[in-house]
Amino acid sequence: MDILDEFDISIIKELEKDGRMAFSAIAANLKISNTMVHQRINRMTEQGIISGIKPIIQEKKIGYDWASFTGITLNKDSDSDRIIEALKNIPEITECYFVTGSFTLYIKIIATNHEHMRRILYEKIDSIPGIAKTDSIIELGCAFKRNITL
Repeated sequence: MDILDEFDISIIKELEKDGRMAFSAIAANLKISNTMVHQRINRMTEQGIISGIKPIIQEKKIGYDWASFTGITLNKDSDSDRIIEALKNIPEITECYFVTGSFTLYIKIIATNHEHMRRILYEKIDSIPGIAKTDSIIELGCAFKRNITL
């Protein structure tokens, strides 16, 4: 059996329109039972396919006009767990990925202006023991952002 069937996909598409949509409204839109919607959402949540219902914050609308994608080179890759924990304590870092190539980690940073970005990079990130180097690319705007198409 596939992980997701047509009902699961339809339910997810309804939730993508509005994550706060009542199960009864999803059921009515899809012409299935409320119980089925509830069971499917619970199963997908338990399996880790979907998680949480969160607002999508438009950072630029609240004054975070700068963003960067920053590659991080570590002195020792074995320090990555400790360094990731330190990065989690910097609220302006919104994403962190393990990557291949020249870097060990790749992060997204948001900041209010270029001075704020400089302080995050030089005072917060560079002070974490074990980070050898950072290399940042400034984001000029998001062309699009989406979930995987089901």
